[in-house]
Amino acid sequence: MKYTSFWGISLVVLCSIIYSYPLQAKKLYKYQDEKGHWFYSDKPPKTTRPVEVRQLKATRKRYVWLKKTGAKDQPQYFVINHYLAPIEIKLEFRQHHNVISTPVLPRRFTVQSGQSYSLVTMRAIDEFKSWQFGLQYTYVIGSPSAVHDDNAVYQAPFAKNATFQISQAFSGKFSHTDEQNQYAVDFALPLNTPIHAARGGVVIEVNNDFYGSGTKQAYKSRANSVRILHSDGTMAIYAHLALEKAQVYPGLKVSAGQLIAYSGNTGFSTGPHLHFAVQLNQGMKLVSVPFKFIDADGIAHTPLEGEWLNSY
Repeated sequence: MKYTSFWGISLVVLCSIIYSYPLQAKKLYKYQDEKGHWFYSDKPPKTTRPVEVRQLKATRKRYVWLKKTGAKDQPQYFVINHYLAPIEIKLEFRQHHNVISTPVLPRRFTVQSGQSYSLVTMRAIDEFKSWQFGLQYTYVIGSPSAVHDDNAVYQAPFAKNATFQISQAFSGKFSHTDEQNQYAVDFALPLNTPIHAARGGVVIEVNNDFYGSGTKQAYKSRANSVRILHSDGTMAIYAHLALEKAQVYPGLKVSAGQLIAYSGNTGFSTGPHLHFAVQLNQGMKLVSVPFKFIDADGIAHTPLEGEWLNSY
């Protein structure tokens, strides 16, 4: 929660994110020089001495800000979006007294990557009386106008001529029970299996710094992942990837079949596997959509639990 005070106006900005943040991990490097002195650094040291490396807990990186500009008696607010994809953001009053907004809140806005124009202006209804307000915002990545192209082709998300089994398919009872994951597919993969893009697009998010796994609720937002934006506005999510082995970065354009990462066992997971889903923003929620894989015989079909998928 962030509080800012100015000219008798109190502003409260609540950032209620319905989308997991990318993270920035750190390592601690510890070594002893020839004189016995210990050194600690967050960067790889230039030494031939033995170095102890410790993975530190990742810190969250912020991608969206609500910023203020304009005169004190008529402040305006705009959004900075550091995702390389549009977001939909909802602005609303948390509290307000003797204040009016233009346009009237609550209201949703679509903000492209970068800095938005001024979204809302505040002013006192009676300028001779005190006034105050609190704002809160929520956002979700993705354009609200995105529609899945049902003719889109999805390759198996691993290397050519490989075959792996689908351990959980659409509406899987273990973890594919909510809207984000209903039409997800899990592949049982050994650790460090190369992961390839199932469909071309632009990389818009990389989580590369999580480690550890389990079935506690805390792990649900701690999976390494790569998110790729498709031409129709949908997004593919590749999750539970290996620590620090992503082969792509935000802004990179990738083709179907391109190496993007390696499988892991991070986040809400009971063993090494790949979680794959196609999602879009629908009503300020990430919702998964059904899709079909093309197998080695060139046949498109709905993935089924227990089947072995051959890549081509």
